[in-house]
Amino acid sequence: MAEVVFSSWGGKVIDNRKGGESQPAVFKLPDNYLDKGRIGAFMGWDGVIVFDKDVDVVGMAAEYMKRVQEKYCCAKCTPGKRGTRVMMDTLARILAGHGEERDLEILSGLADLLGNCKCTLCMTSAQPVLDTVQHFREDYLAYIRGGRKSKPAQAYFERITAPCIDRCPAHIDIPSYIEEIKEYRHAEALETIRRNMPIPAVCGRVCPHPCEQGCRRALVDEPVSIMVLKRVASDHEWMHHHQPPMRPKPPTGKKIMVVGAGPAGLTCAYYLALEGHQVKIIDMLTEPGGTVAVGIPDYRMPRPLLQREADIISALGVEIEYGVKLGRDVSLRELKEQYDAVFLGTGAFKSKPMGVEGEDQGYDGFSEGGIHYLRKVALGEPIVTPKRVVVVGGGNTAIDCVRVALREGAEESILLYRRTRKEMPAEPYEVDDAEEEGVQFAFLALPTKLITENNKIVGIEVQKMELGEPDESGRRRPEPVPGSEYILPCDLVIPAIGQDPDLGYLEDGDYGIQQTRWKSIVTHGGTMMTDNEGIFAGGDCEYGAMTVVLAVSHGRRAARVMHRYLTEGKVYLDVEDAMEDIYSNLGVFDKNEDIGICGGLHREHQPKVNGAERAKHYEEVELAMPESQAYREAERCLRCYRVGMLAVND
Repeated sequence: MAEVVFSSWGGKVIDNRKGGESQPAVFKLPDNYLDKGRIGAFMGWDGVIVFDKDVDVVGMAAEYMKRVQEKYCCAKCTPGKRGTRVMMDTLARILAGHGEERDLEILSGLADLLGNCKCTLCMTSAQPVLDTVQHFREDYLAYIRGGRKSKPAQAYFERITAPCIDRCPAHIDIPSYIEEIKEYRHAEALETIRRNMPIPAVCGRVCPHPCEQGCRRALVDEPVSIMVLKRVASDHEWMHHHQPPMRPKPPTGKKIMVVGAGPAGLTCAYYLALEGHQVKIIDMLTEPGGTVAVGIPDYRMPRPLLQREADIISALGVEIEYGVKLGRDVSLRELKEQYDAVFLGTGAFKSKPMGVEGEDQGYDGFSEGGIHYLRKVALGEPIVTPKRVVVVGGGNTAIDCVRVALREGAEESILLYRRTRKEMPAEPYEVDDAEEEGVQFAFLALPTKLITENNKIVGIEVQKMELGEPDESGRRRPEPVPGSEYILPCDLVIPAIGQDPDLGYLEDGDYGIQQTRWKSIVTHGGTMMTDNEGIFAGGDCEYGAMTVVLAVSHGRRAARVMHRYLTEGKVYLDVEDAMEDIYSNLGVFDKNEDIGICGGLHREHQPKVNGAERAKHYEEVELAMPESQAYREAERCLRCYRVGMLAVND
């Protein structure tokens, strides 16, 4: 990692230009930007970072402001429109040798003016320029006095972002679609969303919305309801019977096989089809959606809407064949021979073992796993849910299991979790919903042994726990309380502590595809390609069981790289991919930022079916947010855009 020559990032000045003992600074930036050259400097919303002492900082500031003004300023407010133009012209005049010393005061004054902008793009873009004026004043004076000529970098690369965009794995342009919803331009909002995510009805319902963890509005009062606003745009389309406008490009003649019709596979197929490629999907299930279809109950994600998302993708020319399992009905070798590229999006359907005595004995009343229980219920397969059910785990799957058990006739549905409610990885609102429906919780409880009579589960031995010091996850480690064991009577035990990929289809041949120690597929350099050229992978089978939105991001990234592979014969990241990764490593959200505005505009909540009565059916619990309410919520968005730019040299 290159040594920092100068940095004002985050208001902390590190200046190693004068020699002597250097001040250390660590930024998660690569030494090189793709194959374009070495990174000499980065300029953006929080200051300037210089790695190469020969970078022309004044020239970079002029180019930065030129791109901000000409490419990204929305021109919807006078301070932003006029302020960035004057700043751009002033910097250009200085660079041309026609500047005056008073121009430096003008630049400083303009930075104050831009603090009154409609959004934060122009405001934050003034910060790095102001830092260069303050800390590289002699360089400016050298231009003003005619003693210096411009020495631009070999290339500059810039990209717009926002804290919410950065936290979203799919990097959706969130402020844009929220603005479009505020202006009742729902079709345009959906078009914006679909540039990065083709299944908005799904991600508008079951996404864990990490974007909201990067929402600056939360530093004022509450985060914007970003996920629900995505659903608003999607609901508007199907409720008004509008047809999606997407049309594929002319056929390329290339054939691609996508294995798995889950979020990663559907996404990959969507973007490849738009490029004109011939895409076929095979899936072992009888319907689309993967884990979303058979692992997320209908009261959270109605399957007719999931089917609609798949139908939209099929309308682009994508063929979907169900009931075909890789490794059983067809081999990976056959697919590699028949298609120009293959994408593996096979998910994670293998339940993790609990590690308790008796779980591998085949007892009646011991479920193979939470994902298997949910799948049997979803597909209507023969399964009996007895009166007293215990589910072990603390994630969303565990919560879904205890809630489904009630709907399937359980009189008592109990969740065991070895930590406290605060440490549960499940979404807090899902836990609240479960409690409202009558689910019972046993916290600080660790199952240790299955209790049986005549080969049938009659209970589970549980040991009480207490929290010790934090472990590698940052959560306090649960530690057993000696002598605290007790028996919890039950008729069915469902372990729901996680899933692993099932890569059995790689066992019928030497494909050269590496696996991690967690039995997930290894891909390289962010390209999503495996060690076997032309075979790509993404979603849960590549990362382990994670989130829908992460699977979507994998599918889109893979499709983009596969398109280059199919049309150019090369696998590489482009400047958009690379800058997304740089921003993710650098970080865009500052949880300690002082926003400096008054709060009080609290978050709008979508209507919901309340009470324990809803546990008797599978109708959707969370209802559509009225568009008038969505307008009020969209008004809370602060439009927190930023622009970052790299200077790259040989």
